[in-house]
Amino acid sequence: MSGSIYNVLFLCTGNSARSIMAEAIMNREGQGWFKAYSAGSFPTGEVRPETLELLARMNYKTDDLRSKSWDEFSGPDAPEMDFVFTVCDQAAKESCPVWPGQPMSAHWGVADPAAAEGNKAERELAYSDAFRMLNNRISIFVNLPIKSLDKLSLQKKLDDIGKATMAEPAA
Repeated sequence: MSGSIYNVLFLCTGNSARSIMAEAIMNREGQGWFKAYSAGSFPTGEVRPETLELLARMNYKTDDLRSKSWDEFSGPDAPEMDFVFTVCDQAAKESCPVWPGQPMSAHWGVADPAAAEGNKAERELAYSDAFRMLNNRISIFVNLPIKSLDKLSLQKKLDDIGKATMAEPAA
């Protein structure tokens, strides 16, 4: 682990909704302990307006949020990551990026709200559901006793969080 503040990278394919939400949530929930970033293997180049609207309604800062490539985090000047979480939805046959190196990592799959169909209310519900699931998982994560867990125990906890739904807390 890199030090007193843990660097966390959230990855998905387009970096336009889920990973952006996770970055914003982590930077609020983990303030003082975690610094979050997000990126995509094939970034869209823009954050979905629905994502920005939802975050703004929830009083999150959105000024610095942008869709970016994971290449920004692989160079020699990039911050060293302690944790890398993929948030793509493997159930929908999305391909998840793989992060090289030694950070602790886990898959926290969330359905892509950008792929939601239907009327405006149905699409907004998809964004709200993604937000709630990410918020739940990140809240569990930031409350783990990271410094007192050995690597194997911590990895199990990270994997368990990825399996948790909104209704069932991770063990």
